[in-house]
Amino acid sequence: MKRALFYILIMSLLAACSDSYETQKRLDRMKQQEERRSDSLALKVAVLPTLDCLPLYVAKDRRMFDTLGVDVRLKAIGSQIDCDAALSHKRVEGMVSDLVRTERLVRKGVGMRYIAATSAYWQLVAGHKARIRKTSQLGDKTVGMTRFSATDYLTGLALKGVKTSSEVFHIQINDPQVRLRMLLNNELDAVWLAEPLATVARTRSNPVIADSRDKAPVLGVIAFRSDAVADNYRRRQLNKFIKAYNTACDSINTHGMRAYSDILRKYYDISDKDIAALPANKFAHAAAPSAKDMQKVEAFVSSTLSVSY
Repeated sequence: MKRALFYILIMSLLAACSDSYETQKRLDRMKQQEERRSDSLALKVAVLPTLDCLPLYVAKDRRMFDTLGVDVRLKAIGSQIDCDAALSHKRVEGMVSDLVRTERLVRKGVGMRYIAATSAYWQLVAGHKARIRKTSQLGDKTVGMTRFSATDYLTGLALKGVKTSSEVFHIQINDPQVRLRMLLNNELDAVWLAEPLATVARTRSNPVIADSRDKAPVLGVIAFRSDAVADNYRRRQLNKFIKAYNTACDSINTHGMRAYSDILRKYYDISDKDIAALPANKFAHAAAPSAKDMQKVEAFVSSTLSVSY
């Protein structure tokens, strides 16, 4: 009799455990479905480790998006080419990029809506052991850049009309952090870097030999797929996104970037020394790129359309 009761108790416990396991599985599935639904409704933006993304990080961490009631999810991505893929495959609605890349996507059939021209700029930094002080000394040297991007366009501008002793080798390194490490390890002679990585390079005694602000149009941009923001729901989200972005820009301009050192350390993984060395930068309200800048970029992009990735 005791043995029978023991078996009944064991079977009851096993049944209860089985029921509990199935219940947990069901709850997990429901949670995953809700997370997918919530993510599909959120406004997702691909961001890079570049300083023009700082207003987005500030708006996110200081809950400016939340205050306006818009669910914005920033998707940190290491390179522009991966941002392109995320946008093209509809994993995100928008991205921070440059006009050369976005206009190339337009030519490939991806409709774009330009929300903001950003303060991004690029510097061509030479390795301090390479003994390069001007672009005419780049003959038989390597330049780290990304094809079909701002840095590709800028390389052409920097070398336009410049006489070098021999060919300049354009080395495609898509990840800017990898580009920086290769420069610091003397694996490349010069590389294009945006802030804050340009500051990291400069503070380690690597000279700047070209600056996009000298010749180039404004190339930094925040863009969304046209079809991703076409309905009323998305348009309302986008309006709130822009409002929060502008508020973040005002806050940074008023208090300075160092007031957000915690965010700079969190998202850019740079030291306090490098943060202190960052040059002053003004963040403008969201406004589409100028027609003049668009024309210059469109001409370059049209000339490269026959070249594939």
